[in-house]
Amino acid sequence: MALTFPFSAIVGQDDMTLAIQVLAIDPTIGGVLVLGDRGTGKSTAVRALADLLPPIRVVKNCAYRCDPERPAGACAMCAPGHKRLSAETRPVAVVDLPLGATEDRVVGALDLEQALSQGLKKFAPGLLAQAHRGFLYIDEVNLLDDHLVDLLIDVAASGENLVEREGLSIRHPARFVLVGSGNPEEGELRPQLLDRFGLCVQVQTPQDLALRVEVVKRRDAFEKDPAAFRTQWQPDNDKLQKRILKARKLIDHMVVSDAMLTLCARLCQQLGTDGLRAELTLLRATRALAAMQGSKSVTPEHLRTIAPLALRHRLRRNPLDDTDAGTRVQRALQDVLSG
Repeated sequence: MALTFPFSAIVGQDDMTLAIQVLAIDPTIGGVLVLGDRGTGKSTAVRALADLLPPIRVVKNCAYRCDPERPAGACAMCAPGHKRLSAETRPVAVVDLPLGATEDRVVGALDLEQALSQGLKKFAPGLLAQAHRGFLYIDEVNLLDDHLVDLLIDVAASGENLVEREGLSIRHPARFVLVGSGNPEEGELRPQLLDRFGLCVQVQTPQDLALRVEVVKRRDAFEKDPAAFRTQWQPDNDKLQKRILKARKLIDHMVVSDAMLTLCARLCQQLGTDGLRAELTLLRATRALAAMQGSKSVTPEHLRTIAPLALRHRLRRNPLDDTDAGTRVQRALQDVLSG
């Protein structure tokens, strides 16, 4: 298995690294979409997400990594009523969904090897099963085939994957967090999929010369000796993971006042966002940011930081206003806070 670039060694792209850390604290935010220029570290940062995630308890030998403490909603083998299940600790899965993946590879299909050799009809779980209780990463998500987009939207909404083919009828849990990256110049995302991402980050090629040099030096050092480079940055990765764990514990005690919720609602109303998913994302993301910073309550400053990430991809297009979406959010936020 190839070693990933350590998250703590990523330099620059502050919005992207902030969004990924906030997502690691509270996955219910709904995922992160990273859009921008090629070669700006989008895939590197997402694949390094695993460095921030503490291991989880799973049912031993379960293909779907069911939670032994929550049998409700588990797979058929781990459902309530079965014998006591033994548990083990595993890393949280960050699963890549390649653009060329077939539907069988994504949802699972008949295990042909066992069918041909032993005459058994056995289900071979797909990528959705591997991503249960973890993260599903799609690079170049804007180029994903439409039929896979439809499939992902259905599974993401229901939290279950239903496979009925080749004489099989399998239903298994598939609750995962979508993480995507892509270059908007190569195509746009369908609105239905875009709405499934809680946060959206725009990244650009850094223009600061010292920063560019540092990025190149670190990447070159990693490629020369990945193991040594990861060992060098492991203490910083451990500190980040401890910070994530501490923030997760703080979230349950975080205070979000009615005044803050009113600010969130006013901001979304002024920007004309559809539905109430934007307010829910603002609530969860500002709460996670406050917990990460060790605050006891959510403040307008937390909202100021998170609002562009949570709302820029939810704005309706205005043919008479070509202002950048992030700028439009900041402008509306200024009006709401000053009002």
